[in-house]
Amino acid sequence: MSIASLALHPAQARAIWLRAQRLDELAPFGKGPDAVRLAAEHLGYVQIDTINVIERSHHHILYTRIPAYKPTDLEQAQSVDKSVFEYWTHALAYVPTTDFRHFLPAMEQRRLNPHSSFAGVDEADYAALLKRIRKEGGLSIRDIEDEVLVEKTHPWGSRKPSRSALRWGFFIGDLVISKRTGMLKTYELAGRHFGWQRRPQPVKEKQFAQYLLRRALQAQGMVSLESICYGSVHAKSLVRELIDAAVRRRQLLAVHIDGAPRSQHWIEPALLEEVTEPASAQRVHILSPFDPLVIQRKRLELFFGYAHRFEAYVPAEKRVLGYFALPVLAGDEIVAALDLKMDRQAGKLLVQKWTWIAKKSKPLKTAVEQELHRFEQFQKQSMRMARTR
Repeated sequence: MSIASLALHPAQARAIWLRAQRLDELAPFGKGPDAVRLAAEHLGYVQIDTINVIERSHHHILYTRIPAYKPTDLEQAQSVDKSVFEYWTHALAYVPTTDFRHFLPAMEQRRLNPHSSFAGVDEADYAALLKRIRKEGGLSIRDIEDEVLVEKTHPWGSRKPSRSALRWGFFIGDLVISKRTGMLKTYELAGRHFGWQRRPQPVKEKQFAQYLLRRALQAQGMVSLESICYGSVHAKSLVRELIDAAVRRRQLLAVHIDGAPRSQHWIEPALLEEVTEPASAQRVHILSPFDPLVIQRKRLELFFGYAHRFEAYVPAEKRVLGYFALPVLAGDEIVAALDLKMDRQAGKLLVQKWTWIAKKSKPLKTAVEQELHRFEQFQKQSMRMARTR
């Protein structure tokens, strides 16, 4: 027996999602390292990526919601305040430290069922590495020089066997990344980094499913089974049981976007009573392709009617939007895609390609150019800080 589903106008659905993502406010989390903590706790995770034609994605995502953001804010949150840590969600990401125990089951599963890439990690060598870190403090791959180099097994790999050992310790939770300089990671004993007297207790399967549902409702507003379990498909059956129970208790309401009745979503009823006016078209965001609003491509297309193409790994002759195209959000509409690159020597932000998605207009172009200027200032600030670190 199917449950009746309420149809929402696409504009109302977009307003709900934008409000949940805090993209309809100027500075929803304030500023400084504590704003990083608040943003991570609200969004659930901030994805990390290595591409740096402009400032890397984790800094970009935070800047989008923290206008006064500086990369040093994230450094303090990770290394000093220890309010965020790095781990795997659907990709490597910054996660609130308050959620650490929800990732302990995944760490234990990786310990019991190691990926083939860790087959070469010698147990005795790994124990010796932990002993060295315990004695000397946190280590990066550059600190380990006294080893015999081997051939790479992957283009992004390392000739140092210790790299696999460090990554193994990270994935099973013995080690944590205590500091990141660019993409250079320092690994520390997890217990010492966090100052634990006792390691947190891992959550049960149902608690993890509850965490996924709660995280999605907070950061997405209007959720589907796929959007809740993005990166955690194994939890779908338990999450669906929780949704059905919440619907019976009238804590969740079944909804869909008008015109797409087969795309089942749910929402907390109170959200329908809030003001859901479209965001001002003057509020412009240049979004990372790894932004939580963009990363789930099918969801983005359903809500905004825009199919984003990530073409960094597409042959140049087959690219449509460009190597590193960034969607531009104006109000509640994706209006353009900009392929940007920072000329760090000249200190200028280059627009490699500008693709209009919406109808081009002078006021709209002016609004986007103003945001481009602000975005360029952020890139310059990040460059200056990088030189002093």
